[in-house]
Amino acid sequence: ERRTEERPKLKEDLDDGDKEKTKRMRLVKTERTLDIPEGVTVKMSGRKITVSGPRGELKRDFNHVAKIDLHHDKENNKIVAAMYFPTSKITSALRSTCSNISNLFDGVLYGFEYKMRAVYAHFPININIDEKKGDIVEIRNFLGEKRPRKCKMLPGVKAERSSDVKDQIVLTGNDIDNVSKSCALIHDSCLVKKKDIRKFLDGMYVSEKRVMKPDE
Repeated sequence: ERRTEERPKLKEDLDDGDKEKTKRMRLVKTERTLDIPEGVTVKMSGRKITVSGPRGELKRDFNHVAKIDLHHDKENNKIVAAMYFPTSKITSALRSTCSNISNLFDGVLYGFEYKMRAVYAHFPININIDEKKGDIVEIRNFLGEKRPRKCKMLPGVKAERSSDVKDQIVLTGNDIDNVSKSCALIHDSCLVKKKDIRKFLDGMYVSEKRVMKPDE
């Protein structure tokens, strides 16, 4: 019986699937840099970052982000975020981390402002806010219900009634996470139950959000 040895595949012999595999190359390093604004001081310990500015101090811990390397370049006044041998899925976390740090800079410099409006068809929604601290929002007469709904604002968030627009409240704070979560608490407190939400649109909704820059 005659034996035939298979010769190694040449480049022209490869099918489309094998050719695609040969084209792929492993990404060695991906990197993003963030300029530290004037008036902001940064302290870093590993993946823990503390940002201080005119409006106060904010802290973040990025230990949950896999494969990320954070470095404070004091000479160039920058923060360098890098990942080595990342997959495409992990690479997306790099941009999210940089966005979080950028929000810390905006928070300690300018602060964040979210506006919410009451929407109702028949029963007017009554909103009461603690005038001294502004940390409790009370919603009454939602869909004609007698039960009041009380929402405690997260730390560092202050709520106040809008002076120029009816049925509008303004939430301000340095931490964008706490401001947005406080809005979510108010929105979730008056969700329509056991009715068609396409017809019953009553509730509290975010109408505007912005960074409180002085030139805007």
